[in-house]
Formats: sequence, C-alpha cells, structure tokens
Amino acid sequence: MLPNSVTEPDGSAVIRALSYNIRSMRDDEEALARVIRACAPDLVFIQEAPRFFRWRKHAARLAAKTDLVVLSGGATAAGPLLLCSLRAFVERTEDVLLPLTPGLHRRGFATAVVRFGAARVAVLSAHLSLDGAERRAQADILLDRLASMDAPYAIAAGDINETPSGPAFRRLSTALQDGWTVSPWGGEHTFVRSGPPRRIDAIFATQGVEILTCGVPTPLPGITKDDLQAATDHLPVLATLRLPAGKSGPADA
Repeated sequence: MLPNSVTEPDGSAVIRALSYNIRSMRDDEEALARVIRACAPDLVFIQEAPRFFRWRKHAARLAAKTDLVVLSGGATAAGPLLLCSLRAFVERTEDVLLPLTPGLHRRGFATAVVRFGAARVAVLSAHLSLDGAERRAQADILLDRLASMDAPYAIAAGDINETPSGPAFRRLSTALQDGWTVSPWGGEHTFVRSGPPRRIDAIFATQGVEILTCGVPTPLPGITKDDLQAATDHLPVLATLRLPAGKSGPADA
C-alpha cells in the first residue's frame, strides 16, 4: 500500500513527490489534472511547463485544477516548474538559468527550500539537455546547486533524457539515492511512446531521506491507462519519502 502524507510526532514528515514532463500542457489538460490529483502529491516537479506567452496563467490554472499552488519556476522560461500542497512552508525560491550552448535550447532549474513539520529540504526540478556532453555537465551543476542550498536534505527530480546506463544518470545516481533503484514500486518505464520502453525520468534524494516507494503510479485508484496516455507523452514518477526532522546544515550531495 502506498503510504499517506503525514507529519509524525517527532516532527519528521512522510511526503509524496511527483515528477512529470507535461509537454507544455498541449495534450488533454483534464486527464493531466486527474492524474496529478489522484497522486495526492505534496511536491510536483514539472518539466516542459508552458513557457513564454501567458505562462503564469497556464501554471496557475494547472495548480488550481490539482489543488496545489505554484512554488517556483517559469520565470526563466526554461521549462521546469515546482508546485506544492499547502502542507509546505516555503522558505525561499530561486529560478536558475544554466549556461547556454549555441544552437541548443536554454535549460534551467526550478529550486526552493521548504519545510514539512520540522523537516527541512531543498527541492529542484530539472530537464537535462538532449546533447550528451551538455547533459553530463548539467548533472554536475545540479549536484553543485543542491550542495549550495543550505538545507540538510535534498530532493531532485526530472527528465534526465537518458537511461540509467548513461553518464549523466550514473553521475546523479552515484551521488544521490535513485528512488526506483532503492525502493521500486509500480511501473519502471517512463517513456513508452517510441522505441523500446525506457526509464528516463527519475526522483533522487540525498542520504538521510528514507525512500519508501518510487515508480510509475499505475496501481493508484483514480488513474486510468487512458488518462496516462492522454495527459502527455511521458509517464509520471511518484515517490513517498520520509524526511527526518531537526538536522541543520547543508545537504550532502
């Protein structure tokens, strides 16, 4: 059974984190909202959020349809976005632009530091490059960013654009816990529209965060195969995580 979100007597917290590439909301927006609501997430790490024209309106509409609020992202027009439930107490947010490689799409991170009860955590949504060399460099930047966010624990999630055997994915899964590897649940593959099914989306966490479950939420009530197919071209990744309380200091990334 998938654990529910809860704040425990010692101040630690069990939360649900969802990572989802939503393809700029170009598909079935109602199906997308139903999938997100059924996951009952406390944090949503979005990639390919609507950019440029009226992006704030689109982000706010998605948040309203899913009973969430916009946490961070969008201002860089790079695609990553963070949503959160009202359980989250927001300390600070920052949108981060990554170095631009001529001829390639400008990438960025949506970041924040939040608290659930007495548990404090840095969060980062990322969509890494289609170019292999740039993607590997961005993995290093991601880890450096987590280490600089002055929080005891961290969660990073997103579209890695390569499978676990790739160098950028390996770099992240060596420095951080890879949710599916640590505690697999549900489905594994997140991109099944073309080519062989593969896992290119992931949720990572620093040591000290207990990963209870992680995977594509196919067993959840309220999520249908039709909605998953209609919502976007990626499948979501849902993790339940236990965040310890009371520790101070930077994340160990």
